[in-house]
Amino acid sequence: MSKKHDFISLADAVIKAELKAIEALQHRLDSQFEKSCEAILTCKGRVIVSGMGKSGHISNKIAATLASTGTPAFFVHPGEALHGDLGMITGDDIVIAVSNSGTTDEVVMLASVVKRWGTTIIGVSGDNHSPLAELSDYHLNIAVEKEACPLGLAPTSSTTVTLVLGDALAVALLQARGFTSEDFARSHPGGRLGKRLLVHVKDLMHTGDEIPQCLAETSLKDAILQMTGKKLGATLIVDRQNKLSGIFTDGDLRRCFEEGIDLKNVTIGEVAHKNCFTIEAEELAVNAVNLMQEKEITVLPVTEPGNNPQSADSTDSTVIGIIHMHDLLKAGII
Repeated sequence: MSKKHDFISLADAVIKAELKAIEALQHRLDSQFEKSCEAILTCKGRVIVSGMGKSGHISNKIAATLASTGTPAFFVHPGEALHGDLGMITGDDIVIAVSNSGTTDEVVMLASVVKRWGTTIIGVSGDNHSPLAELSDYHLNIAVEKEACPLGLAPTSSTTVTLVLGDALAVALLQARGFTSEDFARSHPGGRLGKRLLVHVKDLMHTGDEIPQCLAETSLKDAILQMTGKKLGATLIVDRQNKLSGIFTDGDLRRCFEEGIDLKNVTIGEVAHKNCFTIEAEELAVNAVNLMQEKEITVLPVTEPGNNPQSADSTDSTVIGIIHMHDLLKAGII
C-alpha cells in the first residue's frame, strides 16, 4: 500500500520558508541597493545580466523585466560569453553578475574580464566576502538561512529571493525614470495590454456608409431596415447637418413590439432615445469598453471633440462614426 502524503502541509512549509527569506532580504536593502540603482540610471550603455544554472534562468527573467520597464537590458550566458560572446559587452555597460555562492567559475571569470575594461559590476550573491563580491563595484546580498528544499540542495528560497531582488530593481528604476503605462505599451504592442493602451476608438469605429443613421421623420419601418442592414444593432438619429439627436437599438425595437406600436405609422424620432452616451475618436478603445460596461450598453456613437462622454445629454454633436462591443471583442481589447 502506497504511503499517503500531506501535500498541503509540505507546500505550506515551502511557502513559509520562502516568505521568511524574502522578509530577510527586505531588511538587508541598504546603500548598496541605492548605489546600484543610481549606477544603472546613469549608465550610458546597457545592462547585461548573467548567471549559470538556475541563477541563469532567474537572470534571464530579470533582464526581460528590466527591458520591458524602461532599462535597456539583455541576458548573456557566462559560459557562452567566455567563448566568444564577450563582444556583446562594452565598457559603457553594467553587468549584473548572479551567483548564489559567489564562487561560480564562469560568473566570476566573466566579472573579472569585463572589470578590466572599466565595466561596472553589480554582484549578486549570498556572501559579502565571496570572490564575486570582492570583484564587484556594488554587491547585493541574497543570502538565505536555508533552502525550502528539505535536502538543502535544490535552489528554491535563493532563486526566489534573487527574482524578488530583480523585480525590486526594475520597479525602483521604473518609478525613478517616470516610466508610464504608455511607455510600457510601446514595449508590448502585440499583447492584450499593448492593445488596451495603444488602440484608439478611431482605429476600430465604423465610418461613412457603414454608419446606420436616419432622419427623425423616417418611418420606424424604414429605420429598422437601416438598422438591420448595417448589422450593428442600432441606428443613429441625425438631422440634415449630421448632428446627433438620438439613438434606436434592438432593445428599443423589442419594447415597441411589447407595447404594440404600429411600425408603419410611427416615425423613428417618436420612439428613439433623445439623449445617448457618446465617445470621441481620439479616446482609447478601452475607455469605450469601460463606458459600455458601466452603462450596460453595446454601441456608442462617435462624435466630434467637445462632448462629455459621461453625460447622456450629448445630442447636437456631429456624428463621425459608431463603435460596437463586438468591434472591441474582435480587436482583443476585452
